[in-house]
Amino acid sequence: MAILDSSHVILNCTATSRDEVLELAANKAVELGAGSDAAKLLEGLKARETEGSTGMMSGFAIPHCKSASVSEPCIVVLRFAEPVEWQTMDKAPVDCAIALFIPDGELGTEHLRILSKIAASLMHEDFCRAIKGAADEGAVVAAINAGLEN
Repeated sequence: MAILDSSHVILNCTATSRDEVLELAANKAVELGAGSDAAKLLEGLKARETEGSTGMMSGFAIPHCKSASVSEPCIVVLRFAEPVEWQTMDKAPVDCAIALFIPDGELGTEHLRILSKIAASLMHEDFCRAIKGAADEGAVVAAINAGLEN
């Protein structure tokens, strides 16, 4: 399974709260076969949020967790139909969440590399515009993969 492909992207997501977004992301990771227990993944995402919000700037959040319920690394992207309230650095609501699921036993280096690449990409206006303006799932995947390769 690829860490990210078109089947990992949900456009026009109808979630109306941060917790609903986290639940959808956890369920999607299990649906994709990357995780085995959506409740444990949701618990991991929520635990990470209590350590500090994963809300970034420019309408993005990067929720993430390491869990024994994850069999292989996976990214799930949710772009919302309406912005969702989330504690962010710029106090703005979130339009898009890029969720990262990592197996518990995996050393932190790959997890941190992916997380830092996505966070660094979000500092570039063209990257943010590409994701928010993408016409389809494939364009979202292309933008994120390009960010991961830089």
